Amino acid sequence: MAAGRERAARLLGQLQRAACRCPSHSHTYSRVPEHATLGNTDYAFEMAVSNIRYGEGVTKEIGMDLKNLGAKKVCLMTDKNLSQLPPINAVLNSLAKYGINFQMYDEVRVEPTDQSFLDAIEFAKKGEFDAYVAVGGGSVIDTCKAANLYASSPTSDFLDYVNAPIGKGKPVTVPLKPHIAVPTTAGTGSETTGVAIFDFKELKVKTGIASRAIKPTLGIIDPLHTLSMPERIVANSGFDVLCHALESYTALPYKMRSPCPSNPINRPAYQGSNPISDIWALHALRIVAKYLKRAIRNPEDREARANMHLASAFAGIGFGNAGVHLCHGMSYPISGLVKTYKPKDYNVDHSLVPHGLSVVLTSPAVFAFTAQVHPERHLEAAEILGADIRTARIKDAGFILADTLRKFLFDLNVDDGLAAIGYSKADIPALVKGTLPQERVTKLSPRPQTEEDLSALFEASMKLY
Repeated sequence: MAAGRERAARLLGQLQRAACRCPSHSHTYSRVPEHATLGNTDYAFEMAVSNIRYGEGVTKEIGMDLKNLGAKKVCLMTDKNLSQLPPINAVLNSLAKYGINFQMYDEVRVEPTDQSFLDAIEFAKKGEFDAYVAVGGGSVIDTCKAANLYASSPTSDFLDYVNAPIGKGKPVTVPLKPHIAVPTTAGTGSETTGVAIFDFKELKVKTGIASRAIKPTLGIIDPLHTLSMPERIVANSGFDVLCHALESYTALPYKMRSPCPSNPINRPAYQGSNPISDIWALHALRIVAKYLKRAIRNPEDREARANMHLASAFAGIGFGNAGVHLCHGMSYPISGLVKTYKPKDYNVDHSLVPHGLSVVLTSPAVFAFTAQVHPERHLEAAEILGADIRTARIKDAGFILADTLRKFLFDLNVDDGLAAIGYSKADIPALVKGTLPQERVTKLSPRPQTEEDLSALFEASMKLY
């Protein structure tokens, strides 16, 4: 017996000495040392994205999806404009075919406010729904995210999950109900992200909720839904895709973002540029360069509109994990302080600067400013958008990208800067004040900015051409 035990011990020793010592297979050597971070910057990033289903007519499957989920009472969210259009009809037909019990909420506000979020949240709480379907653009999908969140966390105060410094920015730890998003515009990429944006009326700024936990369970991308989009909605939605791609690709690298979270639950959704987001951002930018003008100019160009619908999702995957920076940070007060501007093709009863327009109007000034850091990325983006960079100097990258963007926007009849939508130099202090709370995104700018820098950027954006 003793001899047998000794032989077994020797054999185990030999096996241990011969064992693979790579971390993937070894139990003996699998302990990873604590990662020391320099200056408390992060050392990791993670990718979170909704499941995506793409195809012409794929909306017809939504009733089956809800049946597969065992949904007994579904909240269907949309807005008044969409409630009579083909995308909603396609969803309603599928719900009816598969016997899905639902209630419709069509009071979503285009460019939501804190109050319009609260109205939708109240509807969701009363309904006690076990699944959600959002049919519309980013306004509808974001509103549905908020309704799902607060109905799932009914005792939470509204500001608990709103981004700091306006809200408390608490991490979302409650389980949410399934949420199927059906985007009808090719812009926000909201079907892929854990972000919900709204106007905080008291401060006259945009802010939002950002958490991987609120991203939709499934995004259904059906290019048939983009065929009914009017020209200016196609354009402004496409400008959002353009800036999502540009900003996420030029954002502060994730290893330079601070602080490093003490717990992964506190790692922000917007983490900085990273190798995976870069791939999606560049691919989206190439599609925008090839198809956006076609999609705007010819509503019958199904190839162009379908590709822009995909580009929206691609850019969403990119910026949903890397983040955006100054174009978006500065856009929020541009939208929030709107005076009397009412855009063409938007059937609304209130003044409105469409999100994509508010973002793109500052883009030439912003990228001329940020290109001092990582100019090669700015030059690469300019080349994708059509610039001839064969004889370009790297130090001119920002000006080359800015000029390329101006030409792109001029060709698409975009308003000639902030002055064309009702702003003047007298408004700059208020615009800067409205940008300062947007630290969640402005801190991702590759180049830090002062209040004086922001003032200069707004002034440079008053006139584009």
